[in-house]
Amino acid sequence: MLGAWVQGRSLDTRRRRAEDFLPLAVREELPGFFAELNGLARVHSEHPGEDGSARMLVQLADGQTVESVLLPRDGVCVSTQVGCAVGCVFCMTGRAGLLRQLTSAEIVAQVVLARSRRPVKKVVFMGMGEPAHNLDNVLEAIELLGIEGGIGHKNLVFSTVGDRRVFERLPQSMVKPALALSLHTTDAALRRRLLPRAPEIAPAELVELGEAYARRTGYPIQYQWTLLEGINDSEAELDGIARLLAGKYAVMNLIPYNRVEGGGDPGDGFRRPSWERAAGMARRLHRRGVLTKLRHSAGQDVEGGCGQLRARALGVAAIIG
Repeated sequence: MLGAWVQGRSLDTRRRRAEDFLPLAVREELPGFFAELNGLARVHSEHPGEDGSARMLVQLADGQTVESVLLPRDGVCVSTQVGCAVGCVFCMTGRAGLLRQLTSAEIVAQVVLARSRRPVKKVVFMGMGEPAHNLDNVLEAIELLGIEGGIGHKNLVFSTVGDRRVFERLPQSMVKPALALSLHTTDAALRRRLLPRAPEIAPAELVELGEAYARRTGYPIQYQWTLLEGINDSEAELDGIARLLAGKYAVMNLIPYNRVEGGGDPGDGFRRPSWERAAGMARRLHRRGVLTKLRHSAGQDVEGGCGQLRARALGVAAIIG
């Protein structure tokens, strides 16, 4: 029954109906069971992007909201926390801090919502929150999606700023997801400023931990790098990336910064480099032995960077209230 909910399908099949094989007592409880599951999350608003993506503001049963993104090519990006404690200075989600953890069912419910709109073959845990700070619930959701949900294990992508518990727990899991590591700089001091409450792991050590997991699972590590003009797009950073990643089982994802509106925040004033400059960086890294992809952040055209939809909705609610 849980598998039917996760996959978004009916218990009835072409060969047999649920009433033919489920006990009467179970059948009588089914409407309430599915009503409770479907009440975990609902779409508050949906914002289509020009790239085929759609950002959804998802309302949870207690009224809190998180963001999910329907991605092109049958993917969905889900949130794991309401807010985030890491406090990345270029991220809207971190401005309010951590409000609460999502349960494993609330995480899976976002996938169910996505499947009610389009096919889902890939789930990325890269929305609001730091999955490593909600590890038990995230791993439980990954196991459910990988076993009952029909998602290929390598198509479950655990994204983290880096936490030693991740490298201890993931190899022991029944379902071993692919791993995305938020690197953003090869300079340890700059990383502490950009990710002020991330665990103290030097970039070189983080890459070595990632490489060990990649070789163990057979999935390349996806390194995330938010490009900030004049901050982490220098020649020194290009040299550092090449030094750390050349020859590694890895993909570097360069993601030009998604501008955050509003004033009075340490993150204000960040700019993204021109697309031409970013593309040039990707080409140069590729020539130096680092497989590099230049990516748009889904939803840039609707100013839907992670946390922005929720922030705007809360702002509107405050004005109305």
